[in-house]
Amino acid sequence: MSTEQNIDQEILDRQSLWGKIKELRLPWIPLVVLVSILVLAAGADLIAPHDPTPSTAKTIMYRLIPPFEDWSRPLGTDNLGRDVLSRLIHGTRTILIVSVPSLVLAVTVGTAVGLVSGYARGWTDTILMRITDAVMGFPSILVALLIVSLLGTGLVNVLIAVTVTTWSRFARMIRGEVLATRDLDFVVLARISGVSPITIMWRHLLPNVLNTLMVITSVSIGQVILLISALSFLGLGMKPGEPSWGMMVAEGRRVLVKGWWLSLFSGIAITILVMAFNFFGDWLRDFLDPRMRRAR
Repeated sequence: MSTEQNIDQEILDRQSLWGKIKELRLPWIPLVVLVSILVLAAGADLIAPHDPTPSTAKTIMYRLIPPFEDWSRPLGTDNLGRDVLSRLIHGTRTILIVSVPSLVLAVTVGTAVGLVSGYARGWTDTILMRITDAVMGFPSILVALLIVSLLGTGLVNVLIAVTVTTWSRFARMIRGEVLATRDLDFVVLARISGVSPITIMWRHLLPNVLNTLMVITSVSIGQVILLISALSFLGLGMKPGEPSWGMMVAEGRRVLVKGWWLSLFSGIAITILVMAFNFFGDWLRDFLDPRMRRAR
């Protein structure tokens, strides 16, 4: 009897767990896309069938092979004979290596500025917000182009450019959340008790803005990917020869009639990844909103 009860309880637990998962209404298609991208980026060296950056002398004989004509190169080759599929796979690593660290830096800087600005108010708030407004007053692509033009191409310089153009949106949103929270009872009591401003911001204000921060981050990463791809397309992103989706679109444009697939596949990859992050961000926003959860 005890064994049967244990089995029944285990079945109920599984059903309960599955029920909880179903209640989440996870965006399965975006999640599958994002997990697949992570797997491709992590195992690019093992998954890619060919070297993405071989010497031209070895590959020039394979130049502009159309898709599905040579099954050892299923997505065809570019104008230098390089395998398109291999470059797409390695491009996932390139896009994540730039977008994730730059977004982490932008979130860190923007959150710090927003917390200090919203909590301190006064002249500190005015100065920080005027700097934020100045950054937000210019299109991101123009500021990024200026920075990369001055510093040069390469991973580190692109990372700096994306961080500088992205942090301000986080600062503005976090400041608004802090202004709505700083005068609540638990914050006022902490201030009266002599708790330092840094401790109040870290232990009391930051946890209350995390939901907003996660939503902004999940939505912003799609915009960061588009910005990085645009820089690469203009020849100001990664160094020439490195597998980059934006650069692949630009290379395909030069041979659009004879090599239409070069721009097509890399453009589709950018579109799918950005849409996956946007859909996941929409789901996360609804999931973290109590009103939306009650509506379900």
